[in-house]
Amino acid sequence: MTTPRIRYAMVGGGRGAFIGAVHRIAARMDDRFELVAGALSSNPENAKASAADLHIAADRAYTSYEEMLRVEKTRPDGIQAVVIVTPNHMHFPVAKACLEAGVDVICDKPVTRTLEEALELEQIVKKSGCFFALTHNYSAYPLVRYARELVEQGKLGKIRVVQVEYPQEWLTEAAGDDNKQASWRTDPARSGAAGCLGDIGTHAFQLARFITQQKLSAVSADLTSFVDGRLVDDNVHALLRFDGGAKGMLWSSQVAPGCENGLRIRVFGDKAGIEWAQENPNELWFTELNKPRQRITRRGDIGSDIAARGMRTPGGHPEGYLEGFANLYKDIADILVARQQGESHFLLDWVPNIDTGVEGMRFIQAVLASSQQDGAWTPFV
Repeated sequence: MTTPRIRYAMVGGGRGAFIGAVHRIAARMDDRFELVAGALSSNPENAKASAADLHIAADRAYTSYEEMLRVEKTRPDGIQAVVIVTPNHMHFPVAKACLEAGVDVICDKPVTRTLEEALELEQIVKKSGCFFALTHNYSAYPLVRYARELVEQGKLGKIRVVQVEYPQEWLTEAAGDDNKQASWRTDPARSGAAGCLGDIGTHAFQLARFITQQKLSAVSADLTSFVDGRLVDDNVHALLRFDGGAKGMLWSSQVAPGCENGLRIRVFGDKAGIEWAQENPNELWFTELNKPRQRITRRGDIGSDIAARGMRTPGGHPEGYLEGFANLYKDIADILVARQQGESHFLLDWVPNIDTGVEGMRFIQAVLASSQQDGAWTPFV
């Protein structure tokens, strides 16, 4: 029996918004979602024009998310989920309004602008009974999921060392006012107190947590704003201590010339190590102690159901960023359908949620506090 598409609306993501287009492509790739409404911009003219570009009916092209929720609630074919792709400062009010209206939420990261907002949103999610997904998309790559399985199966032994980095170059120089993405991402009123830390440092942290399942216990961090006049950090160095005894290092930077999107992780146990890089996502390196390195490629006979469900093409046919993002949307669709049928779903353990978001904000707060204390070891609480 064919499963109906999930009717969704988007808040933010209008003309010129990179991430909005990525979400829309990801949502459509497996034909599980249908974009039927939107409040795509805080500028009314841009909101209407952006909706027309996307073939959204004129009577469902809204100029505010409040109006959208109010009207959609009255329609028999109203929205079932909302995708939030606004600057960070709008995540909380939009998500709060959606959840209180009984609408499931798919939100870009970080979850909110402050930890206080995240904790309040956590309570709203629980009270609403709605589903809340956070789009840490890198954890949906097939070989990232396979890496987590290797850790869970004990193939690496006891985890000792975790090294993760995420360098970019795009903010190496001060950006002009016409750079929309740089404008809000370097504005603490809209991005929050964390710049690079919140934008990509949280991705690196979530990837390390996802693969290793090690809980953080303390951080020692040094944040820097290298570009004169920049009000948020653009480079992060952090030492990590995990509850299981592992030690880690995290580096994220947006002032690293030559680095385009260099997310990379290495994990070492007492039996073996693994390495994965986002710019070469179709291979995972696995090395057992005193044995040659093994190159594991993305292919359907890998021996992992969770990895294979995210593969759309045969081995040797590269898949990447958009497909990884789409995997997350496909998983969310399966979860939403299961919930509609009053059932649980095993994918709940694999999809980032409100707990992931709160943990990410706790990480931001701990790193900021440590850096403000000249790198003092700061408990992760």
